[in-house]
Amino acid sequence: MTSHTSKPATDTQTISATAHVAIFDTTLRDGEQSPGAAMTLEQKLQVADMLEQLGVDIIEAGFPIASTGDFEAVSSIAQRSKRAVICGLARASAKDIERAAEALKQARRGRIHTFISTSPVHMKHKLQMTPEQVLEAVIGSVSLARRHVDDVEWSAEDATRTELDFLCRCVEAAIKAGATTINIPDTVGYTVPHEYAALITALRTRVPNADQVVFSTHCHNDLGLAVANSLAGVMAGARQVECTINGIG
Repeated sequence: MTSHTSKPATDTQTISATAHVAIFDTTLRDGEQSPGAAMTLEQKLQVADMLEQLGVDIIEAGFPIASTGDFEAVSSIAQRSKRAVICGLARASAKDIERAAEALKQARRGRIHTFISTSPVHMKHKLQMTPEQVLEAVIGSVSLARRHVDDVEWSAEDATRTELDFLCRCVEAAIKAGATTINIPDTVGYTVPHEYAALITALRTRVPNADQVVFSTHCHNDLGLAVANSLAGVMAGARQVECTINGIG
């Protein structure tokens, strides 16, 4: 496992235990990827209504460029929602981001969530990009998203297998480009609580502009540790938890 050792956060970096922890529900996006979990538009609208009634802060309603159905779901939920932030997912691609922005046009409170892989294995075999190319893509995608909405989330896909120095560079660049939330996914369900907490602490300590954003957890349950890792991230200062109903996804 990659080690992310770090000194404990200083008093100025410690977030009050009473600070609000935002709930980011991705049942309609990540959850729908589970076998048998596909939903019709009407079912998605019903789920979104119930999530809003529960007081969920952010609803990730879909991946607009993925299909016409996803676009319609994000657009319809964006028009319908009265309180929650409605989020659309986008890769680090102008087409993805423009499509997400179009779907969110009628949202009272819209967020574009853009992501790119940062781990060596993903950069080499999935993206076939160099670290510098990935860094440029981070800056370009966040900057473009920010031109459409004020609320931009950036995710480092496979963050827990990413070299810490490079992850810090990417996070710093994303914040400078306008990201308001930084999400740290355990994409392959690889990490354990103490290691995940150390990673969040390291980022909050080492990234110069870390105090300008909300850090977010996104933990998968391959080892049965998604809840434990998420709680460890919150204890380390994360103030958004990405989750799904019944842990599907």
